[in-house]
Amino acid sequence: MKLVLAVAGAALLAACAAPAFAEIGAQTPAQPAATRNAQDPALAALLNDYEVYLRSVDPISAGMEGDRDALRRLPDASRAFEVAQEPALKGFADRLAAIDPARLNDEDRLNHAFMAYVIKRARDRIPLDTGRIDAFSSEGGPGQSLGYVASVTRITSIDDAEAYIARLEAMPALYDDQLANARRGLATGLVQPRSIVENALSLMEPEAALTPATDPLLKPFAALPASIPADKQAELLARAQGVVARQIMPRRQAWVRFLRDDYLPRAPETLGLVHRPGGHELYAFLVRGYTTTDMTPDQVHQLGLQEVARIRARMDTEMRAAGWTGDFASFLNFLRTDPQFYATTREDLLEKASEMAKRSDDHLPALFGTLPRTPYGVRPVPAEIEANYTTGRYFPGSMENGIAGGYIVNTSRLDQRPLYELPALTLHEAVPGHHLQIALQQEAEEGPYFRRGVDVTAFTEGWGLYAEFLGEEMGFYRTPYERFGRLSYEMWRACRLVADTGIHWLGWDIEQARACFRDNSALAPHNIETELQRYIGWPGQATAYKVGEIRLRAVRTRAETELGDRFNVRRFHDALLVDGPLPMALLDERMDRWIAEEKAR
Repeated sequence: MKLVLAVAGAALLAACAAPAFAEIGAQTPAQPAATRNAQDPALAALLNDYEVYLRSVDPISAGMEGDRDALRRLPDASRAFEVAQEPALKGFADRLAAIDPARLNDEDRLNHAFMAYVIKRARDRIPLDTGRIDAFSSEGGPGQSLGYVASVTRITSIDDAEAYIARLEAMPALYDDQLANARRGLATGLVQPRSIVENALSLMEPEAALTPATDPLLKPFAALPASIPADKQAELLARAQGVVARQIMPRRQAWVRFLRDDYLPRAPETLGLVHRPGGHELYAFLVRGYTTTDMTPDQVHQLGLQEVARIRARMDTEMRAAGWTGDFASFLNFLRTDPQFYATTREDLLEKASEMAKRSDDHLPALFGTLPRTPYGVRPVPAEIEANYTTGRYFPGSMENGIAGGYIVNTSRLDQRPLYELPALTLHEAVPGHHLQIALQQEAEEGPYFRRGVDVTAFTEGWGLYAEFLGEEMGFYRTPYERFGRLSYEMWRACRLVADTGIHWLGWDIEQARACFRDNSALAPHNIETELQRYIGWPGQATAYKVGEIRLRAVRTRAETELGDRFNVRRFHDALLVDGPLPMALLDERMDRWIAEEKAR
């Protein structure tokens, strides 16, 4: 998943510390080389200005591209900053509206439509004040998000160290802004339920007791290069420790006090947004955004029920192929309890994931004409967050900063990490899933800047699920158990449609939501509970996976049908991935044009 900051870290990418930009939507600075991204001069100037704006308000993405100034800054997550973006966004929208798409070439017209989509979503979000509920989730709050920043920081020089210390000095403001956001949610009734607060506290309380030896924010100083003199290393480390001790640690403790003493006593037992003021409107907005469609929550719910029935039939087939003669429920119990399906050590699980990742690499040239330059590694989920963390995740790398992408595997609770699911997890998070797609997106230097970092969840997560399906073509699943594990993962995503809408739209309690996963998938009980808390605390995101995968597979079916023997899977995948993700309607438009071009070859 492109969960660069998936812990409550969406806030880090949604709004970023920057100078005021009220005028940039109305003015055109000198044109740098970025104008190559459009043939039309007016659109080229607009894309250039939008790039300048994004680099300023999103220092995380800019820093990942090697922007030295951005590496010194962090996002501004305050409500005041969010509201202040409206004039700039309106300026961009007005300039787009003044450009007639009919006179643009195909690529310019696509970028015009995509930019209009992104800006409209950003403007529509501002009145909803989503920061009230985004300040923390079941996976923690600002501290856990900032731990990600530390994990992708590499210090190779004194300048690198100074930049990171500047980021450390910016962290207290982010803690304060997110605390203000959560307080505003509490005051207005847009609050997380009790179970999410308890999960967040279980991570924040240990964080508030960290020592310099264990603090993840200080890990970038653990192995400074010999090119930095020893006395300078000691000075830099002491400065960083001082910022953490005197400025960050008090904020961590304030967060714990706030959640424990103020928030928890007022946190409701009811789970979904449907029970909160404005919850229906907010949830419908989130579903539209995550799926990039006009689907209603009711339509998403019905799609989930249909997919559950379809996948269940295939699971029955694989169950029989495994030689099981009992019923479905007893087969699930067998899979969840038999020791043959579980690693015995953390190292064993990580090694198995690494072997599968490398075996998947072996299949890539047969399916893709273009592969990314950026490599990836297989790493364990950090111990300080593993208890409430998902089974696996992907974090993007940065060639400019010398950081590989990361396939992150949760090596805790080994009796809850079945090996029959590991092939599908690996294909989804590493290759041909998230690493391949996101690294290609990052490396699409000929396209507009905004497309290299934009998060189109339906495409990104739909691709990850599509990658699990590609494992069948690759012959990757070696046993009926592994094939059943893939279907169990697909069922997991179908049940997400049912449970997420059930909780946040239909007002379900947790047992109603739990039933779909428990009765129809082989997910381990701990994973089910972790996932349910994730959906409760992060409304709408879980609806993107299946919706995106269904659309991607429909596009491929359409291409295979219309092109027949002329269909080339490597060219198809390149057309789909190399220029970066798109919302579903624009994806259809782009791929229909590609099909027509292939016919004309």
